[in-house]
Amino acid sequence: MTQASSHKRLNLLTGDWVLVSPHRLSRPWQGEISDPKAAPSRSHDPSCYLCPGAPRVGGAINPDYRSVHVFANDFPALLETSPGLPSDDIFVSEPETGLCRVICYSPRHNAAMSALDLDSIQAVVRAWMDQTSELMALRDIAAVTIFENRGEMMGASNPHPHGQIWASRTVPNELRRETGRQTAWLRERGRPLLSEYLDREIEAAERVVLRNEHFVVLTPFWSAWPFETLLAPRRPIRDLTELADGEIISLADILSRLTQTYDAVFNTPFPYTMGWHQRPSSSDAEGFVVHAHFYPPLLRSASIRKFMVGFEMLGGPQRDLTPEVACARLREAAARAGVGD
Repeated sequence: MTQASSHKRLNLLTGDWVLVSPHRLSRPWQGEISDPKAAPSRSHDPSCYLCPGAPRVGGAINPDYRSVHVFANDFPALLETSPGLPSDDIFVSEPETGLCRVICYSPRHNAAMSALDLDSIQAVVRAWMDQTSELMALRDIAAVTIFENRGEMMGASNPHPHGQIWASRTVPNELRRETGRQTAWLRERGRPLLSEYLDREIEAAERVVLRNEHFVVLTPFWSAWPFETLLAPRRPIRDLTELADGEIISLADILSRLTQTYDAVFNTPFPYTMGWHQRPSSSDAEGFVVHAHFYPPLLRSASIRKFMVGFEMLGGPQRDLTPEVACARLREAAARAGVGD
């Protein structure tokens, strides 16, 4: 797609429109320029509350873990009990409960996912699966959201490689919308939405960044962030617990290659928010296909980022760099990193 004028694209997963303005790519920049953050140099930092053997803020001492380590978040956003607030037709509220956990990917303080070997990433994937299985089986849990904020630019409070797991009593907004859209698509067309979409993207070949036997990474047709990607399975599975052994290996491979690709774009540790959308445990979620979103903020360089402000906050998301151009840039970066197809 080479259209250079402003136009809108529909996000099939959410129903939102994204404004695309490729003619603005040449505009000058006099906005904020941030200092790029280097990766930690030490493999162990005794002052880091996520490192093995180190004390956490609440007083607990981390075990001397040698692989993936999961523990209850010391400062959870969701509590196991909540009395709620008074509610009426104007001031509407209801209790929200759940569990929040932290997952350390590795004992190495300086090993982001892009630096982990494939066995270590497979261990992370298996931990995601185990945590999903355990939490989705709880009676008061409707959804399990697994995510990672990498880098200070994305609000990460600690550079040690880690993610979070939030299990909530109700289905979060984005997941609820995606579930409804995918269910409606299946009932109308007879195939999962993401299965049809992947077929079309693979055929078009304009936005596919990486692929292997079981997974595809692409810059979605409707993406809002400059280097946003979607990671989806070729087989329409509903959540991470349904991964077969071969798919676990393939997922570790594609995660390694994608994160190395990101780091090669501007030759810097690439910040992002990554998260898995899985079927809600409270419903059959017809047609739902598990997938991961990567939302990186960088725009022009390691120090210039995209801001979602102005029209984006008041109207809807807007982008200048088209998904097709972003895909070409990511493919080039993958080739430089030696991880391309």
